[in-house]
Amino acid sequence: MQAKPEYRDRDDAEVAILDALADRREEGMTVFELRSRVDVDIDTLETALADLKEDGLIEAHQEDHRTVIYPEDGVVGPVDPDDDSVIGQIREKLPF
Repeated sequence: MQAKPEYRDRDDAEVAILDALADRREEGMTVFELRSRVDVDIDTLETALADLKEDGLIEAHQEDHRTVIYPEDGVVGPVDPDDDSVIGQIREKLPF
């Protein structure tokens, strides 16, 4: 799963964060988990997270004494676990 096409023209770090969050959109990710998945330094990661938050593309919640980051609704493509078809994959790639 990836960020929707309309969000892919952002900074590379921001797109990488959105893609990582798309894979775990139900459980979210901590900053440490994002850092392990997104290949940028901590300053770049923090700047990208701040920009995504400011633009309303992510949200952060305090859970069990840690901050968990989630993509906002509508930022990642639809989830259809049964749609592994070529048509489904193409549909995910094309902007509609």
